[in-house]
Amino acid sequence: MNSKAKSGQGGPSATSEPKSNRFSFGIGTIGRDMVYTLISMYLIYYLTDVVEAPTASLWWITGIILFARIFDALNDPVMGLIVDNTKSRFGKFKPWIAFGAFSSGIATVLLFTGFPLNSAGYVALFGIIYILWGVFYTTNDIAYWSMIPSLSQRQSEREVIGSVARICANIGLFFVVAGIVPITTMLGESFGGLQKGYLVFAGIVVAIMWIGQLATIIGVKQPKIEGEGTQHTRIGEMVGIILKNDQLFVTAIAMILFMTGYMTTTSFGIYYFKYVYGDEAMYSIFAIILGVSQLAAITLFPFLAKRFARKSLYSFSAVLIFIGYFLFFLAPAGSMPMVGAAGVLIFTGEAFIQVMMLMFLADSVDYGHWKLGKRNDSITFSIQPLINKAGGAVSSAIVSAVVILSGMKDASGPEDVSSGGLAMVKVAMLIFPLICIIASYVIYRAKYKIDAKFYDYITGELEAGRTSGN
Repeated sequence: MNSKAKSGQGGPSATSEPKSNRFSFGIGTIGRDMVYTLISMYLIYYLTDVVEAPTASLWWITGIILFARIFDALNDPVMGLIVDNTKSRFGKFKPWIAFGAFSSGIATVLLFTGFPLNSAGYVALFGIIYILWGVFYTTNDIAYWSMIPSLSQRQSEREVIGSVARICANIGLFFVVAGIVPITTMLGESFGGLQKGYLVFAGIVVAIMWIGQLATIIGVKQPKIEGEGTQHTRIGEMVGIILKNDQLFVTAIAMILFMTGYMTTTSFGIYYFKYVYGDEAMYSIFAIILGVSQLAAITLFPFLAKRFARKSLYSFSAVLIFIGYFLFFLAPAGSMPMVGAAGVLIFTGEAFIQVMMLMFLADSVDYGHWKLGKRNDSITFSIQPLINKAGGAVSSAIVSAVVILSGMKDASGPEDVSSGGLAMVKVAMLIFPLICIIASYVIYRAKYKIDAKFYDYITGELEAGRTSGN
């Protein structure tokens, strides 16, 4: 990796940016990511292995989830437009953060109420709640993440804010991934069944989300940024803002591919250990490896970002991921040391790229302001949930289809799944994701151009325009 010079210090002085924002902002996403992880990674498992939805209903639910996530992803820029045009005494972000957190929390609990999904009416009711969950969560998600560019215009400070937020997000993810099996089992024993265990668990993570979001709403102080909120954006301009910002568009394509690969692998995890390795208990160990690797990597990221260019860090991360997938594919059943080593490599590299994705989007806000003459934080950051949802839609459809077609849906254990079915799962979990991640890296290296030098030029031009009154 090549060294980089200290840069990215344009914009407001450090003294105008409260350091407490790093933690007030970051803590808000612990519960948010608990909720998102529960829905995106375990809702399908809940339907197939907990409430045991009939196969016919599951096909319909798979279609509903795919449609809902695509619809929700396309709706993200509209929500970004609404946030950007919001004017209130509490600012444009916090009212939507509050509304989205409360309403998506209610919908989350409803999704785990144990509908008997054996008729068209119940499937339709589930679909309506799921679609509403997506709309409500989007409201919160876009308002929350699009606050980052308004907290600092210095790349170095954004890297710290983004790293703290990703650490908190991964604490939330880690809690759910590591705790889903033992905690729901314990709760199920206490409340009369595994379905009730999932319902109580959903209530717990929603309560944590509400507490954390309240801390963000009360604790975050926003420095004033010139040009923010002074112009109204019309709905007809929305598509142009995204398409004309070429760096935003490149980031979106590269990250959709990356998240599709990453989320496909993580969503298969619990099935893989249960049916391929025949040891569901290994999943909790693997989850601990995932959590520790990501937290360590994100904690280390600000120190590496001071010394190495982002392109070098991205290349290094991609190599780690490639080696990790290669080891995972070759690991024999029950080989926890080899699987663990693969997990460390995959999730360390993935964590670095997740933080950089936030930075690419934040820098694209300033790039769009410089290129198009208008600052649109929320429309720009609406691309992040679009990325996650597009990746989640594809990964959920793949997981659900493979679970049915491989025979795992009707299997009670690994002995009931054919060798062809196991091979199908292995390809879907490891080979397809790796292809997506390699394609993402190629697009990023070929088309993304906002390095530290160019970013300093952009912020210098914007500052000169403010000074001259343009």
